Amino acid sequence: MNHDLRHVPLANVVREGSIEGVHYGSVVILSADGSVRFQAGDIATAFYPPSALKPIQLVGMMRLGLSLDGELLALATASHSAENRHLNGVRRMLTISGLSVADLQNPPDWPCDPAVREQWRRRGLGPSRLAHHCSGSHAAMLVTAKANGWPLDNYLDCQHPLQRSIAEAVEDLTAESVARVTVDGCGAPLYSVSLRGLTRALSQVISAASGTNESCVADAIREHPEMASGSWRDVARLMRAVPGLLVKDGFEGVQVAALPDGRAVGVRIADGGDRARMPVTAAALALCGVDRDILTEFASTPVRSGMTVIGRVTASGTMPVSLPAVPPAQGA
Repeated sequence: MNHDLRHVPLANVVREGSIEGVHYGSVVILSADGSVRFQAGDIATAFYPPSALKPIQLVGMMRLGLSLDGELLALATASHSAENRHLNGVRRMLTISGLSVADLQNPPDWPCDPAVREQWRRRGLGPSRLAHHCSGSHAAMLVTAKANGWPLDNYLDCQHPLQRSIAEAVEDLTAESVARVTVDGCGAPLYSVSLRGLTRALSQVISAASGTNESCVADAIREHPEMASGSWRDVARLMRAVPGLLVKDGFEGVQVAALPDGRAVGVRIADGGDRARMPVTAAALALCGVDRDILTEFASTPVRSGMTVIGRVTASGTMPVSLPAVPPAQGA
C-alpha cells in the first residue's frame, strides 16, 4: 500500500483576514472526454470513498434487473436525512418486494441530519435501522437479491453474487481494478478506487445515452435531489442551483460532481473535514465554467461561535481563478 500521499492545501480557515487553519486534500477536474483538465494533490492512489460510490453501486443493481421509480432510485443512492419522505420511501421499496424493515442489516442509528435528529429525540425515538442514512441503499440491495432468487441473510457478504456484480460495475465505470475491499460503516462492502477513477465513474453515469441504466440513475438523482440527500442539504441545493448538475457527497470529506456533457470534478479532503468539501467543489465547478454568481452561497462555509459567524472556510490559492485555454486540435 502506498502511504506517500501528496495532498496539498485546498481550503483555508479565515478569521478577520488571517488564515487560522488549512485543510489539505486532492482535487481533479476531468474534461468531457475524460482527460485530466486540472489536478492538485494525489488523484491516483486508491482510497475508500464512503457513500460517494452509491450511484455506481446502483448501476450495478440495475444491471441485475432492479426496477424502481425515479424517487426510489434516487433514494437508493442516498445518504439520507431520515425525513418522513425517506423513511416512507424505504418502507415502500421493501413492501413492493414483500420485505420488511426487519430484513435490513445496516446498523441502527440516529438520523444524520442534526435538525431531524433533534426532532427524533423530542419524540422519544431511539436509533433504528430505518433511520440509518444508508437504509435506502440496503433496501435496494435486498430487492435486487430477492428478484434474482439469491439468499437475503448474507446479502452484505463481499462474495454474494449481488456484491460481486456491484464490484464489476465499480471496475467498469472507474476503469480501474478494485485495489482493496473493506466493510463500510453501514456494513456493506466498500471498494477502494482512486479519486480520478471515482470522478470518471460519475462522468460515465451522467454522459451515458438516454435510456441506459446509467442515465436512469443520473436522471433520478437530478430530478429528486431531496430524495438523494435531504431537503436542506447542500448537495440538494447545489443540484437545484446548477441546471443538469449531478452531485454525490460522501463521508470523510469526499464529493464528486458532473455536468451533463461529462465534465466532472472530484474532491477529497485529507482530514475528512466536511466543512471544506463544498467550497473546494464550488471552486472546481467555477473552473468548469459554472457561473460564479450561482456558486456564491457554496463558495464558503461559515465558522460559528454559537449563532455568530466568526470566520469562513474558503478554497485556497491552490485553486486557480481560471484554467489555460485548451489549444485547438492540430489541423483544426
